[in-house]
Amino acid sequence: MSAGDKIKAGADKVAGHVKETIGKVTDKDDLVAEGKADQTKGHVEEKVEDVKDVFKK
Repeated sequence: MSAGDKIKAGADKVAGHVKETIGKVTDKDDLVAEGKADQTKGHVEEKVEDVKDVFKK
């Protein structure tokens, strides 16, 4: 996993967590869902890069 990909995946997870928290505080279900989706996207990006790393070896 390249450093840039790690940073992007981490940023997606952090941004998602922030959106989810703000959504909970402001009682906006759509923002909570968007935050959870961003977090999932970050996790998926990490796993895809892990698979790529396995095949590079």
